[in-house]
Formats: sequence, C-alpha cells, structure tokens
Amino acid sequence: MLTQRESEIIDFIHKRRACSSKEVFDNISTNISYATLKRALVKLVSENYIKTEGKGKATKYVVSPVYELIRPIDLAGYYKMEIDEREIKENFNFKIITEVLSNHSVFTKSELEKLIALQNIYTSNIAKISENEYRNELERLAIDLSWKSSQIEGNTYSLLETERLLKEKETASGKTKEEAIMLLNHKDALDFIIVNTNYLNPLSVSKIEDIHSILIKELAVERNLRQRRVGISGTNYRPLDNKFQISEALRSTCDVINSKTSVFEKALLALVLISYIQPFMDGNKRTSRIVSNAILMNEGFCPLSFRTVDAIEYKKAMLLFYEQNNISNFKEIFINQFDFAVKTYF
Repeated sequence: MLTQRESEIIDFIHKRRACSSKEVFDNISTNISYATLKRALVKLVSENYIKTEGKGKATKYVVSPVYELIRPIDLAGYYKMEIDEREIKENFNFKIITEVLSNHSVFTKSELEKLIALQNIYTSNIAKISENEYRNELERLAIDLSWKSSQIEGNTYSLLETERLLKEKETASGKTKEEAIMLLNHKDALDFIIVNTNYLNPLSVSKIEDIHSILIKELAVERNLRQRRVGISGTNYRPLDNKFQISEALRSTCDVINSKTSVFEKALLALVLISYIQPFMDGNKRTSRIVSNAILMNEGFCPLSFRTVDAIEYKKAMLLFYEQNNISNFKEIFINQFDFAVKTYF
C-alpha cells in the first residue's frame, strides 16, 4: 500500500501532469528533506506509479500510464456505494489490453521480488521430494482447487465431500448431479494440463476453447465463443456482445500474454482478462483459473489452489476490474494465494 506521503506526491504530479522534483518539494505539505523526497520519487518510479521524462535538470515526473490500473483502492469503501451510485466504465475497454497491458507491467519491483523468492522456495522444496510425493501433493492441490473454483461459482459441495467424489466417485446426498459434474470436470481439466504440460504454450483462442469444453462437459452450457449478450450480476458493466469483437479481444489477450516474459504476469493476466471478456455463455472464471494454472505449471511454477480465498472477496475484486479497470485487489489475491500454495503444498 502507498503511504500518505507517497499518495500526496502522486496526487500532486497527477494534477500538474508533469513537474520537476523541485516543484513537488515546494508544493507538498509533508515536512521532509529534499533528499528524502528524491528517494520517494525513485521508489515510486521503480514501483511503476510514476515515470520520468527528459534527462538531467530537465527531468519531469508524470503519472505512469499504468497507475490507474494498479493504484490501491479500498474495496470495502468502494462497495459502500450501491451499484447505481458507482461511477464505472460501463463498456469493454479494448485499450486496457492493446495499449496499457501490452506495454506495461502490472507488478511492482517489490511484488516481483516477493514472488520470485517464493518460487525459489518451491523449486527447492520439490527438489527434495520423490516423484510419488510430488504427485500426491499435486493431487491434494487439485482437490482443493476443484472445490474452491466450484464453490466460487455457487457449488455447495464441502471440501470433504469433494475429496470423496474425486477419489472414490462417491456423490454427496442432497446435492445435484450438476454440482458433481462441475467438480469432476475440474479434475479432468487439471489432469489434461498435467499430462499435456506444454499445451497452452503459446496461448491461443482455440486452446482456451478446448479447456472451456472440458469444464462444461455434460452441463447445460453452450460450447464455443458466445454469439449473444450476457449479463453479470452485481454490476452495470456490459461485456462485448458482438462475436467478432469477442474473438478479437480474446486474440489480443493471447498476443499480450504470449509477449510477456514474466510467468507471473502471464498467469495473472489470463486470470483477469478471460473473465473480463466473458467469451463464453458460462464457465468463464473457471476457465480462467485453469488456464492461469496451466501457464504456471508449464514453466515449472507452483500452481494455485485458491483454497483460502473468500468467494465474495474474489468476486468483488473481479468486479472492481470490470468497473474501474483496476487490478490492485485482484493482484493482491494472486500474490497471497501463491504465497499460500508454496507454504502449504509440496
């Protein structure tokens, strides 16, 4: 999170559009030395909140094009406003993919350092266990992921009931057939990406459709990209309703993800953008979670189970991206779940 001083610096730069460090120093209310201010500016540049233009004495500071995407937003405060009171970006924003995400990183330097350190722990851990132990831990994670991913979509199976279903094919009493199928489909999709480790590299529209088809098998959900309008409860955001634009948005997403060098960024963008586009009539978030994990696993990175995510908080963070194109809270979920997975499994 930004400190009060850092927020004041950014707000001033945002109002001035472009200003020197001396102008910032002369106009902020915080009582600090010029050297301290310069250190704060260097940090904000490294964290991608602001950027520099010009060199030497002509250096100016401006707000980064990615600032609106990554600036911290108080989720609880945001949702104190009712749905019709919130000022939102109602329509799909192509530029967030083609201009902002294609040219800028969503992770700050410190966030990437934390993720890389966690990945190093994971790499060290799996080097110490046998292949059989690794498979057992992967199965445990797969059960947790199947349960939580389904729970986010309203599935009422408990974690223990999910384990019995996936291990022993024992359905739970009082639950619908569709709930069991949803869970079994998750396991099938995970088994597919475990066996076909390189399948989603490079990512393509047809491969995303393949994952979706596994996840909605034997459920009353249309396959392939949707050709009509879909509504999202809890928001006034309207996804694209033109099948050609949907296809274009998904292709652009694949292009951006394939162009990224950071595996973490690839995985996070898949998680967020597939949901944002809503390319299918149903099963979009499920597909995004499997695709994101496939990207991580393909590169030998620790997959996520999302086990400790609160379903409501997950949806709120996702809706914030829909409405404000702000990824800050969802990025926090991603980082926390990567931390949890590394420290809990393997």
